[in-house]
Amino acid sequence: MSRLRVLTWHVHGSYLAALAHVPVDWYLPVKPGRPEGYGGRGSLGAPNLHEVPAEEVAGLEVDVVLTQSVRNWQVDRHEVLSPDQRAGPRVHLEHDPPQGHPTDTRHPVDDPEALVVHVTPFNRLMWDCGATPSRVIEHGVVAPALRATGELARGLVVVNHLARRGRRLGADVFARVRAEVPLDLVGMGAGELGGVGEVPAPELAAFSAPYRFFFHPIRYTSLGLAVCEAMMLGLPVVGLATTELVTMIDDGRTGYVHTDPAVLVERMRALLADPDLARALGEAGRREAERRFGIERFATDWDETLHQVASGQVVSRAMADVGAVEVTV
Repeated sequence: MSRLRVLTWHVHGSYLAALAHVPVDWYLPVKPGRPEGYGGRGSLGAPNLHEVPAEEVAGLEVDVVLTQSVRNWQVDRHEVLSPDQRAGPRVHLEHDPPQGHPTDTRHPVDDPEALVVHVTPFNRLMWDCGATPSRVIEHGVVAPALRATGELARGLVVVNHLARRGRRLGADVFARVRAEVPLDLVGMGAGELGGVGEVPAPELAAFSAPYRFFFHPIRYTSLGLAVCEAMMLGLPVVGLATTELVTMIDDGRTGYVHTDPAVLVERMRALLADPDLARALGEAGRREAERRFGIERFATDWDETLHQVASGQVVSRAMADVGAVEVTV
């Protein structure tokens, strides 16, 4: 297969770092001051990430356009793409489940000639994509060189702007649990809740390794890369039994999940009291993460999908009321 040229926007830095492992050339529009979506490759040094001034994008030869946010789809592509680029092969990457009604929200991409890629099966299940083809490409994570050591008898929480994002991200659950077990919060805006603050992505694995467990307090989300990264490190994950997490964690074998925070507090106390238990659960979780979220599988899935879209041969298993049907674009 020939090497593709794909235009996309910088929406999530960690996800862009994973996309850099896909063997295509990525072109990222930039604007003066680097406003939202136009930050280019940021601190990423991958040689296949290329910055392009936004005003030059319309003259760029690209094989596929990949949007990653509602703003990309509804605003940015109309501002910077040529009519031919907008009409050409196009993919929309959906990072989140519906923020409105959880089951009856129509996806903003209503285009049977586009493809919506969901990062989890849960996302795809909840969105109503109508006649727009869709498929799932699960996260990819680079396996770290180090492993969790667990000597610090505390739990780690990694959520950006938890205070302002409230109940959906579990701010109240975090506060309740922190009153009963020792927890440290990391992420942008963590200081607002007495947390540690932001830890640069390249340093997060080394920072996380000494903790006894990773706590995921989020009620409703897709699946944070931080959870995949914690599992890949060998940190046992404790979280709410909601959304995609229930398919990742085999309760009692690779971590702990439950819908009652009081039960999770008891599980955390058991991990704090028994480092060997934490080590065993973390190791089982690491093996599962390597099987499911390997970066090689991720890169292959994306490369094949982009080539299919570029060639006009997208086959998607569309959700139906009973069973499933094949939809070809």
